[in-house]
Amino acid sequence: MVLVLFLASLGASAQTLSDSAYIRQNYTKTEHQIAMRDGNKLYTVVYAPKDQNQKYPIMLSRTPYSVGPYGQDKYKTSIGPSSDMMREGYIFAYQDVRGKYMSEGEFINMKPIIAKKGKKDVDESTDTYDAIAWLVKNVPNNNGRVGQWGVSYPGYYTTVGLLSNHPALKAASPQAPVTDWFWDDFHHHGAFFLPHAFNFLTSFGQPRPQPSPTGAPRFNHGTPDGYDFFMRMGPLSNANTLYLKNNVSFWNDMVQHPNYDSFWQAMNIRPHLKNIKPAVMVVGGWYDAENLFGALETYKTIEKNNSKAYNTLVMGPWFHGGWARSTGQTLGSISFSQKTSEFYRPNIEAKFFRHYLKGNGKGTPGLPEAYMYNTGANQWREFAAWPPKDTQERLLYFGANGNLSFEKPAAANGPCFDEFISDPNKPVPFTEETAIGMTREYMTDDQRFAGRRPDVLVYQTNVLTEDLTLAGEILSALNVSTSGSDADWVVKLIDVYPDTATQNPHNPAKVKMGGYQQMVRSEVLRGRFRNSYEKPEPFTPNQVTAVNVPLQDLLHTFKKGHRIMVQVQSTWFPLVDRNPQTYVPNIYEAKPEDFKKATHRVYHNPQQPSYLKVKVL
Repeated sequence: MVLVLFLASLGASAQTLSDSAYIRQNYTKTEHQIAMRDGNKLYTVVYAPKDQNQKYPIMLSRTPYSVGPYGQDKYKTSIGPSSDMMREGYIFAYQDVRGKYMSEGEFINMKPIIAKKGKKDVDESTDTYDAIAWLVKNVPNNNGRVGQWGVSYPGYYTTVGLLSNHPALKAASPQAPVTDWFWDDFHHHGAFFLPHAFNFLTSFGQPRPQPSPTGAPRFNHGTPDGYDFFMRMGPLSNANTLYLKNNVSFWNDMVQHPNYDSFWQAMNIRPHLKNIKPAVMVVGGWYDAENLFGALETYKTIEKNNSKAYNTLVMGPWFHGGWARSTGQTLGSISFSQKTSEFYRPNIEAKFFRHYLKGNGKGTPGLPEAYMYNTGANQWREFAAWPPKDTQERLLYFGANGNLSFEKPAAANGPCFDEFISDPNKPVPFTEETAIGMTREYMTDDQRFAGRRPDVLVYQTNVLTEDLTLAGEILSALNVSTSGSDADWVVKLIDVYPDTATQNPHNPAKVKMGGYQQMVRSEVLRGRFRNSYEKPEPFTPNQVTAVNVPLQDLLHTFKKGHRIMVQVQSTWFPLVDRNPQTYVPNIYEAKPEDFKKATHRVYHNPQQPSYLKVKVL
């Protein structure tokens, strides 16, 4: 195993050296300060092919994460979306967005779009327009066509670029785009993803008064153990007292806006995605722990609002950005049997941009509406629509004795509920690993460790006698009660491997695939938001209440011989901050005495059923 990892690292290093040498031999780097319409100048780097025998399209990436290295003689070790496209030949332009690194102006997170602009109004769409206009006019030997791409936050700037309406922008690929920070990254249905937000904002959120080639250093936790660090931090109010010292303005904004109010709504890009002219290819990963929501919702919104636009969706078995920086063959303990990223980059991504930027732009690039990887069957599938239309809605009911079945539970003489004691001072960990933050593998992790805890309910089917493929949206419809006045509800859909499952070649010796409980999809809903994200409300203690937990889309085949499992719990630490289980108006301001044990129940009788609503392909 050590030899395999060593050889793999040698291969990656050789590719980096090869790309780096190729860039210096074949590209010329220039640096520019491009003035926006309000006079602020944005730092922009251009890598142009030295071969001038043909004209090249421009590929633009706008980023808050630095276009460095800075300096005329310092080159990136890779340029463009992929090595394939870099070798094919494009003009690659990188721009520090307003207020970041070497660009002038004020940086505003997810700066709201100005719907009706005056001549001097600026937002990220006008900055994109001004950047494209300058590049097309001033960069020699370009063919007048521009493409834009970006992953994560740069994916958001790519989405915003669609609103620039510059006629030269012919194709754009928002990849894992940040879309709405009440569901993306930092929140899931109102539940706060603590280590992801804290670890990101402690550096990214620090003020930058003047242009600088360097950013803030990463926060030093003083321990590799995130569970221990965040437990010792205590209530969220201690984050500022102990560490942030009110220096991170966006953290302060979050504290003041615990609900989905106008602050968050103004940052939501989806209502603006209308009248889209460029061709769009949205890319995401089924196991993207950060922006799975963004990829799916960006595609669906564009599809809904732009009937004539070319809009395609690509979803692979990838972690955040894994399509761009991995082979895509494995994630954690799971093998996908093929190098999915190495297939995607030349056969999907490069093909899309080549058609619209180098071809005649007529027709379509020969890609399906949705190019989706089936994570259970390990095969690419093509669909004419997403979600697929040829599915059958079915209900997977929770039952007595941990049973999970498509048969509705019958009336029983005894209790028709399962209960557990949830203690916010001894929360269920989200992973067995020792990690300081949200791991990219957690979405495929073995869940046996969790199912063995008394504060996690487990339901599973009998052994499947034939393959079962789920495609599209999932809804967990629960009937619950709590002895407290607030609670989080975590639902995990799990693929249980047979005891005879063989090892994957990359598995460490300690990982046993026999009986492996692979998490396929998971989600959390902060119970106070069960009826409204804008107007939270407490639970009435011990009163049966309906709580619906929407799960993200999937395409997964549960193979013959496997089982389907669902786990339900109320803590998921430190991935999700601790709900005190005592209703307080603002959990960011909860006090230590607010955190109390509570008894939670999940009901499964004919009158008060709990189930998963799934779509069977």
